[in-house]
Amino acid sequence: MSWSPSLPTQTCGAWEMKERLGTGGFGNVIRWHNQETGEQIAIKQCRQELSPRNRERWCLEIQIMRRLNHPNVVAARDVPEGMQSLAPNDLPLLAMEYCQGGDLRKYLNQFENCCGLREGAILTLLSDIASALRYLHENRIIHRDLKPENIVLQQGEQRLIHKIIDLGYAKELDQGSLCTSFVGTLQYLAPELLEQQKYTVTVDYWSFGTLAFECITGFRPFLPNWQPVQWHSKVRQKSEMDIVVSEDLNGAVKFSSSLPQPSNLNSVLAQRLEKWLQLMLMWHPRQRGTDPVYGPNGCFRALDDILNLKLVHVLNMVTGTIHTYPVAEDESLPSLKARIQQDTGIPEEDQELLQEAGLALTPDKPAAQCTSDGKLNEGRTLDMDLVFLFDNSRVAYETQISPRPQPESVSCILQEPKRSLPFFQLRKVWGQVWHSIQALKEDCGRLQQGQRAAMMNLLRNNSCLSKMKNSMASMSQQLKAKLDFFKTSIQIDLEKYSEQKEFGISECTLCDESRESVPFLFFPSVRQAAAGLEGDGAGRGALWTGERGEAPGGADDGAADGHRGPAAQPHGPEAGRDAGRPRRAGAGALPEAEGEAPRPANRWRQSGDGTAAPAGNPRL
Repeated sequence: MSWSPSLPTQTCGAWEMKERLGTGGFGNVIRWHNQETGEQIAIKQCRQELSPRNRERWCLEIQIMRRLNHPNVVAARDVPEGMQSLAPNDLPLLAMEYCQGGDLRKYLNQFENCCGLREGAILTLLSDIASALRYLHENRIIHRDLKPENIVLQQGEQRLIHKIIDLGYAKELDQGSLCTSFVGTLQYLAPELLEQQKYTVTVDYWSFGTLAFECITGFRPFLPNWQPVQWHSKVRQKSEMDIVVSEDLNGAVKFSSSLPQPSNLNSVLAQRLEKWLQLMLMWHPRQRGTDPVYGPNGCFRALDDILNLKLVHVLNMVTGTIHTYPVAEDESLPSLKARIQQDTGIPEEDQELLQEAGLALTPDKPAAQCTSDGKLNEGRTLDMDLVFLFDNSRVAYETQISPRPQPESVSCILQEPKRSLPFFQLRKVWGQVWHSIQALKEDCGRLQQGQRAAMMNLLRNNSCLSKMKNSMASMSQQLKAKLDFFKTSIQIDLEKYSEQKEFGISECTLCDESRESVPFLFFPSVRQAAAGLEGDGAGRGALWTGERGEAPGGADDGAADGHRGPAAQPHGPEAGRDAGRPRRAGAGALPEAEGEAPRPANRWRQSGDGTAAPAGNPRL
């Protein structure tokens, strides 16, 4: 708000008067700024011409404000020292926290809100105001004057916070005030207040319902431009379920129990809030706010159920239609797919559900994995987290997208562009035209989002396939190298086995017997191959070859070395005694073939250097 030139510049110590924030029934609200600390407060001061009854109510409001403590009720502050002397009368000043966002009326008057607030902003408002009213009612306080001008906005860490102001008093409702201040103010008052009857907390239900309706649709529910007498006589004719009484372009009055379109609510929230508004806008105060499940004054609990809904928004990329599903915490993804199949006709096995980043929904996680807190999305243009539905059975998508249905007034203007309308009707129609164009733009943006999600999913899958291809190529090279090594090893083994037949040990018996004196260091595969060679017709498979008694693996291989290890070499007298003595065949010796001469049990001799070598080999 701009500074009002009618206000004289005043200071009080470090505090400086800045601007008038608003004017109420009792006085003015002025912003003060502390030049040293930067703190800002709002000071409310009364006019001098207050009646004694209103002076009493003013003091009551200050007492109430000082004892309340709730995040959605504006907080009282201490009046700076010396500032009370600047008051125009002897009534105390009321210091309150300053909210930079202004009041809700200023927010509603913004052009983009001509057909109601965004869905996230609506949920935030309902949550904050319901919490504040519940707190006031628990403290036996009835506000009685709830309207957009008495709700201020404060920017929090994650979202806007709504706070109620002007507590603890009700205005005088005489015939003069009814005629002068009805439009824009008294339409938020409950009928029993207008009729000067006894009232309860249900008067706040009516005001809250009217306020909520205006935030959803952009206009008040009951003949907003009618004068009080005609308004009262016409609106009281509505049924208990009617939440709209309006004039069409021809001037005819219509009653309806449904929320008018257009609005920014999804289909599920629109249906649930429609039922809730029917509770809040009942004409008779005793029935107002009574929920079929929670009973009298159960409207707040019914609203909690609506605000706590977990919703999944699925955009069908074939038709461009958004399907909204309330899901439970433990509902599975296959269960959600079955519901999608009922609405779209796409079989579950052909459904591909992608999130905005291109990630596919995980089948083993609950369906609530793609939900979010809608109240935190109030600043976004597309304020719902979408899941994009693709039909995998289609190779190419044919054009099946149709635009949203237009409001009746917009269709009438398009058919009769030269038709003359009253200002309030013309303003409403042009707002709906702008909203229809904006909605079409958002629908195109959502389709582009879905296309982008599909491309990101393809890129992610392509990256995974590339990594798998590189991994398979590396594994193929490793397997090929191992296969080449295996083939080479087999060829070398076969060559060595052939040499052993001619020059080496004729049987495996010696190997089994020599375990007691010589460590058996052969590879198991070589041992098995030697046992196989033992069974052929020649029966002369050998285990040792070479001039130095090397194993097939070579002289440098420690596992096939022909020399004895230090632990297996005989020492002392036993070495000479055992060198030429034959040994008895061990338990693992192979039986001699029938018809063959007995083979020597031990063909080992003691070499000159103390190592064991096969006896009878002229080269050793």
